[in-house]
Amino acid sequence: MTEAKTTVTGSNAAIAARVGKFETFPQTPRVKMANFVKELDLYPYFIPNTGKIGPRVHLNGKETIMLGSNNYMGLADHPEMIQAAVDAIHKYGTGCTGSRYLNGTLDLHLELEEKLAKFMGKDGSICYSTGMQANLGTISGITQKGDWVVSDEKNHASIIDGCKLSYAHTKVYKHDNMEDLERILKDLPEEGNRWIISDGVFSMEGNLAQIPRIVELADHYDARVIIDDAHGVGYLGNHGEGSVGHFKMMDRVDLVVGTFSKSFASIGGFVTGNEDLIDHLSNHARALIYSASIPPASAAAAIKALELFEREGDRRHQVLENAAIFRQLVEKSGFTTVPQVIPTPVVPIIIGDTMKMFKYNKELVKAGVYTNPVPPPAAPKAMLRTSLMATHTIEDLEEAAAIMTDVARRCRVLKRPKKKKTS
Repeated sequence: MTEAKTTVTGSNAAIAARVGKFETFPQTPRVKMANFVKELDLYPYFIPNTGKIGPRVHLNGKETIMLGSNNYMGLADHPEMIQAAVDAIHKYGTGCTGSRYLNGTLDLHLELEEKLAKFMGKDGSICYSTGMQANLGTISGITQKGDWVVSDEKNHASIIDGCKLSYAHTKVYKHDNMEDLERILKDLPEEGNRWIISDGVFSMEGNLAQIPRIVELADHYDARVIIDDAHGVGYLGNHGEGSVGHFKMMDRVDLVVGTFSKSFASIGGFVTGNEDLIDHLSNHARALIYSASIPPASAAAAIKALELFEREGDRRHQVLENAAIFRQLVEKSGFTTVPQVIPTPVVPIIIGDTMKMFKYNKELVKAGVYTNPVPPPAAPKAMLRTSLMATHTIEDLEEAAAIMTDVARRCRVLKRPKKKKTS
């Protein structure tokens, strides 16, 4: 295995020399990077929050503007969400202590699945314990030996792992490249079912898949379509049904997978589709059958979120407006972002150099702004993944952008503006 080389100079050179000299267990490149960054006191992950998730949180005892949460609709601290969860605990207790297949199904789960299917415009739905399990269970449960899965190269890890768990053959097409997708579909043998799988909104850069073209190719080459819309449900579509609804393709996409851990501000995953496919998954998805069901509080919160998506529709417009304002602020300061044809709450900021990104991120957190540092290969270039909430205020956005700009100049991520010459 080829190791990535990182150039370190100055006082950090001695630390760099020690990196990788661990002999107790095999070191993967990711573990080496983690150890390296820890040695430099720049490790940015697993920072504990000590309060509610909202536009501002408390990290390391300091009030911090949160620009790294997937709480797009701002519901995590909504009083009605909290009350729904509390009421469910009083009625059902804290957990179900079994899988949906056996003793773990509550009437609350059935209510959630019925309302979710109606919300998404599908015949039925089934809920998993996490979003990760939703893809693992759906892909491995719906495919069989001799089938073919064609997957976008930037699909979420849960899709990649779901393909690995299945008995189907997997082909990967270049990201968002419909010509490459068609090339692969053309060359597939006639035997076996064909499934095209793509994120609806790609999690790192926030771009939408070309769902209309994917559906068109699926129709032409006799394939079925699965869209993972974890990052699209809540704010896209007529009432928050996501990217598939945005393109008015719900009746032409076979399965839509999602999660309750983002816009729903809860935990769990789901898949929705026609009755036959959902019934098949309820009896074949191992991630469903062999996992304990969603806790009552989380199911009740997800039900309440569906209600709030429709009742408080202004949140959908507000989160996109906040993203547009923030993007304008950081671009005006000189940051490079990733263009989006259709705006989403995800605003990636390209840094380029991985170590510079980690150093910049640490100083940002100290100054009171949290973002998600993303090194390669999770992103093509080292970047900060920022994400906006409907509940961010203009003051939050302006303060965050000002802090990010100031710290970026101190860390030489951005050049300082040249002073005008005086005559």
